[in-house]
Amino acid sequence: MADPLAQVIELLRPRSVFSKGISGAGPWAVSYSEFGHPGFCAVIEGRCRLAVAGEQPVILQEGDFVLLPATPAFTISGFEPATPRRIDPKEAPAAGEEIRHGRPDGPADVRLRGGYFVFDSPDAGLIVSLLPAMIHIHGNDRLATLVRLFGDEANEERAGRDLVLARLVEVLLIESLRAAQGKDAPPGLLRGLADGRIAEALRWMHGDPARSWTADELAREAGLSRSAFFDRFTRSVGLRPMEYLLAWRMAVAKDLLRSRTIALDEVARRVGYGSASTFSTAFSRHVGQPPGRFARGGAEQMRMAVAGMPRIG
Repeated sequence: MADPLAQVIELLRPRSVFSKGISGAGPWAVSYSEFGHPGFCAVIEGRCRLAVAGEQPVILQEGDFVLLPATPAFTISGFEPATPRRIDPKEAPAAGEEIRHGRPDGPADVRLRGGYFVFDSPDAGLIVSLLPAMIHIHGNDRLATLVRLFGDEANEERAGRDLVLARLVEVLLIESLRAAQGKDAPPGLLRGLADGRIAEALRWMHGDPARSWTADELAREAGLSRSAFFDRFTRSVGLRPMEYLLAWRMAVAKDLLRSRTIALDEVARRVGYGSASTFSTAFSRHVGQPPGRFARGGAEQMRMAVAGMPRIG
């Protein structure tokens, strides 16, 4: 049966990873403006404070990993009083330069590896909206090991370093999403996957989006009455079952259309529509433009977006 988390990560397709070493000592604080792209921070050694807009401040320490799927504004600092220095995340230092905050000389109080992804997905916004605004993983041995490997690799100029870093961050992404699954998570995909009954319905939807699902059929697969399933799914995922199914079908359709190698009627069939015309109507209503225009414009939009972004490592 389908693995929704694996499918979501595969559809997001982290295309590029940009990362930079960061250290701080003495009194220091930096404030970053909203960035939009998914950002991450791995604590290699020491401790610091992180305050993300809309979230409670947290203390980060060695082995911690933080994922911000949409990177809102945030402030990161040491523990001594300091006025935050504002930084535009798009104004990156030259490649190879470590960022040092606070006291310029002497040992650092904290060493981090921070950066961001570029998701090569035409529907990343939808998928990111189903994830928590901040994922902070602490005390996870698997993630701590990955963070150490990440730090070791980042500090060496070995052959294949950039490729290894890119793959390690992809694994860190997967592991952090795994670790964040739980009934205490905010409504979204991770909370839905933590509920065995709802996860069963999600697996069916992801595994067979071409099937003409009804709420009654999904409720049966989940082993719940229709009303209990509807309420439980909506509370867990934050969308009604048929809304989620439509959103997933359209995410898959966008991915297929972007390849421009599959006929429109075949795209329609793969996402549960009996004809290209019916699919085109639904797609246009959901996306705001017809499938053909989306297919022609998607690749160019992604090329321009990536070309305009700074490299930071």
